[in-house]
Parts: sequence; C-alpha cells; structure tokens
Amino acid sequence: QVQLVESGGGLVQAGDSLRLSCAASGRTLSSYTMDWFRQGPGKGREFVAAISRSADSTYYADSVKGRFTISRDNAKNMVYLQMNSLKLEDTARYYCAGSNIAVGVGAPEDMDFWGQGTQVTVSS
Repeated sequence: QVQLVESGGGLVQAGDSLRLSCAASGRTLSSYTMDWFRQGPGKGREFVAAISRSADSTYYADSVKGRFTISRDNAKNMVYLQMNSLKLEDTARYYCAGSNIAVGVGAPEDMDFWGQGTQVTVSS
C-alpha cells in the first residue's frame, strides 16, 4: 500500500509560480507511473500531467503544456509539479496519483492510489 501526501499549494497571483510536492511512503514509487490531477470548483477531476517510472517520458494536458513540468526523484520517493505562469483557471485542488499502467494521458478510474490533495488558488 502506498500513501501519498501532497504539499506546496497556496494562494498566489496570476503569473506567479508554485511547486507542488508529493511524498510517498509504504512502497517505492519507482514501480509506478505517477500522475497529477486537479479538480476545480464544480468540475470533475481532470488530468494534468504524468511521468513514466524512469522519468524518460512525460505527458501534459493541453491547458498546462509549456507552463507546468512534472518530475520525480525515485531515490527520495518524491514527485513534483512545477507550475509557472499560473492562470485564474488553474485554481483547483491538485492530487497526486499512481498506477501500474503505462504512462499516457491518465484517467482517474485507472489510478490505484491517491493523495488527499493540496489547494491552489490563483487570484487576479
């Protein structure tokens, strides 16, 4: 069983940057594809980014491509999401998730474990 804890969220202004972290315990993350999802007010949970087990492949939602970067440090059992040029529409609760499937545009129903999320609020 893998436990995930996200951190790094907060209230920022449009154009600012944030770095989210996802710390894992229980098992090594190197066995899993890792994803970030987000859920905005009144919306469903949507895919943001994914990274392969060895970090040699990444995928991004079109809405964040060029602004967000997913990375991982398997030695530290950590996954990160660097978010630059934040927009109002990036306001959401951000979740880290892992799965045994090949890296790609992830779907919530394919994830095997989740963190509790961290809130990101972008103001004008």
